[in-house]
Amino acid sequence: MRDRMTAAATESPYDARVTELTYDAPAANWLEALPLGNGRIGAMWFGGTGQDRIALNDETLWSGSPATTRRLATPLGEVGADALARVRAAVAAGDVRAAEELAGGFQSGHSQAYLPLGDLLLDFEGGEVTGYRRRLDLDTAVARAEYTVAGVEIWQEVYVSAPAQVLVLRLVASQPFTVTLRFTSKLRATTEAVGDNGLALLATCPSSVAPPHGNAAEPIQYSDGDDRGMNAAAVLRAHTDGTITPSGESLTLTGTDLYVVLSTATGYEGPHAAPTRTHEECRDAADAAVRQALTRSASEASGAERGGGRVVGGVLRDEHVRDYQRLFRRSVLQLPSDVESTTDRRLVEAGDDPGLAALIYNFGRYLMIASSRPGGLPTNLQGIWNEHLQPPWSSNYTVNINTEMNYWPAETTSLSECHEPLLTYVKNLAQAGRRTAQTLYGTSGWTAHHNADAWCWSAPVDGNPKWSNWPLAGVWLCRHLWDHYAFTGDREYLNDVWPTLRGAAEFAKDWLVELPDGTLGTSPSTSPENEFIAADGRPASVTTSSTMDLSLIADLFDRCIQTAAALDRADPFVDELQAARKRIPDPKIGGRGQLQEWLDDLPEAEPLHRHTSHLIGLHPGDQITPDGTPELAAAAARTLELRGNKSTGWSLAWRISLWARLREGAAAYRLVRELLKPAGDSSTDYVGDGSGLYPNLFCAHPPFQIDGNFGATAGIAEMLLQSHTGELEIFPALPDAWPEGSITGLRARGGVGVDLTWSPSAATAVLTAGCDTTVVLRHGDRREEVSLAAGVPQTWTIR
Repeated sequence: MRDRMTAAATESPYDARVTELTYDAPAANWLEALPLGNGRIGAMWFGGTGQDRIALNDETLWSGSPATTRRLATPLGEVGADALARVRAAVAAGDVRAAEELAGGFQSGHSQAYLPLGDLLLDFEGGEVTGYRRRLDLDTAVARAEYTVAGVEIWQEVYVSAPAQVLVLRLVASQPFTVTLRFTSKLRATTEAVGDNGLALLATCPSSVAPPHGNAAEPIQYSDGDDRGMNAAAVLRAHTDGTITPSGESLTLTGTDLYVVLSTATGYEGPHAAPTRTHEECRDAADAAVRQALTRSASEASGAERGGGRVVGGVLRDEHVRDYQRLFRRSVLQLPSDVESTTDRRLVEAGDDPGLAALIYNFGRYLMIASSRPGGLPTNLQGIWNEHLQPPWSSNYTVNINTEMNYWPAETTSLSECHEPLLTYVKNLAQAGRRTAQTLYGTSGWTAHHNADAWCWSAPVDGNPKWSNWPLAGVWLCRHLWDHYAFTGDREYLNDVWPTLRGAAEFAKDWLVELPDGTLGTSPSTSPENEFIAADGRPASVTTSSTMDLSLIADLFDRCIQTAAALDRADPFVDELQAARKRIPDPKIGGRGQLQEWLDDLPEAEPLHRHTSHLIGLHPGDQITPDGTPELAAAAARTLELRGNKSTGWSLAWRISLWARLREGAAAYRLVRELLKPAGDSSTDYVGDGSGLYPNLFCAHPPFQIDGNFGATAGIAEMLLQSHTGELEIFPALPDAWPEGSITGLRARGGVGVDLTWSPSAATAVLTAGCDTTVVLRHGDRREEVSLAAGVPQTWTIR
């Protein structure tokens, strides 16, 4: 058995303390389970002994349908250009209560929910367990457990292969043992046998699932009509060197080497198509992937692997590892650590453990590879992992910060391919958003609000205007379209997304109004989810020209102007954008030295609010820089000081990047440390500023939201390399707490890869460009122009 166990292991060149999550007990709950995925299939593996659980997700499994979206998108009040004019008149008159009431008329139902498919349960023979160890290897994307039960050594391994589109589970024992497999699901579902060695879970999704914070009378609805939910299936087949006994809805395996392959399929065929695939079609599609994987494993495995009748599946595993490492090994952060504790104890002990920061950086990249692959949907609020039928905030796309943050590390940490699902989704969202803009506001172009889903919901949801009536999600998402070009230089891609960029700019231009001083502003306007104290002494949200609005629109106009120049497009509309851009005012500085969140210096209802929307021009934008706009940069720093270091997990992650852009390494590091603490609450209700990490390193809002993980990775990257000003700045915010370390594969705009190594005595940067180019390197006050030849590494030494 020991030979079979070690044969499957893969030698890693990295310190395990920065590339492994380790535990000495099975997961007691979902937030202790280990996430696995291939971009489409998500799995949470518990590593149990008497009973094990693998919670299953498929990224395309959502409630609802296009028909549901049409039904729920009926506005609650008057809409159109005249209705918009009435809201603007109320704002101009200072009647905030009338403005909020009128804004509510544009609202409609709600977006749909990302759903759990079901659980694969494994029931084992019981007994005393000793020597338990469970781990997730970030270098291979393989999870393993080892333990002894009643004198029998057990070794278990799980991974999800992107090339084969299957989950693989292998169990090896020192003596024959028995395990029974069965499916469960919270959906309407049945289980059936598949041949003499398989099981199928056949499920039906609700036609609508309301968000839990909405308190709907019937939050989960099923339908047999045109708006019925999609069908789905999970199929597994097993092989063993012993026996397989099917028994209705379960499968019992006995042997010393057990091998299970599983895949999923759903009825989803795109955001605008009705999900008409039957249960049987879903089952057959999933089974085809399973049978193909098993056939390849059996026929291509080496003679040594097949010896003794054992099924090892080394071909699938090797293929999976090669595919994954092609992405993961591009960028790995290594910081020294002498801590030998398990991961959950490292969080509790905290202390001087730079390696924990490296682990969270590497874990964020692992999660992106596991949850976002070309051809799929974008990562949602929980990536692709969710166990709730009515998940927090519907586990949807929250596009007033959270979805955008999910993809901040994509380009800077060399995962450009993983950006593709969002880039494609934005084009689909624009198609739906064009109808929304015309219907609700009588404007041209396209819009989206703060919620979206797999069906490209783009309308304002029924709720408080402070989150619902914000129509500039499309404008923000277009920044991602530009960033992909800025890092790759792909002109063909830029030409392809030009209509989407232009459409968002058309809406933004129509949304602008002329203010009494001759400048342009937005009305109605909100700063997402925050409120000010109105003249009547109560919180309010609708006003004129939030700083975020103007920063986003100015940025989009700049990018459209740059795009037209890069593509040699002569477009009269671009001339209009240039004229309008000159009339958009810069952000203002308030009485406390802070960057104002609104046009007027209004008192905040929540001075410590989690959103820092008005700092978007600092990050991810580039309108505010310490060198180019020092007064605004100082005001941004003052804003961060006033907001403090306590907030939700994703908010702290954003602030890491904000402080890094200000070159304040110590301040950024304080927030890294604040994030690397155990989360104190595991409920699914928003409970304030708990933040921190759960035992499996998922980030806490609380509850769990994956944006904090991605934001932390992006923030650490910003601390080490920045390129948004046109210079490649090395170590702009390196904290004293990290006196030595190394990182490979950071990416600068212009397609330049950067590897960094540093110690107290010296540091080097190795740069590799994708094409011949000249860059300006900067470290502190030192600047040097360097010419790079395509594909030829060049070393820059810092002493």
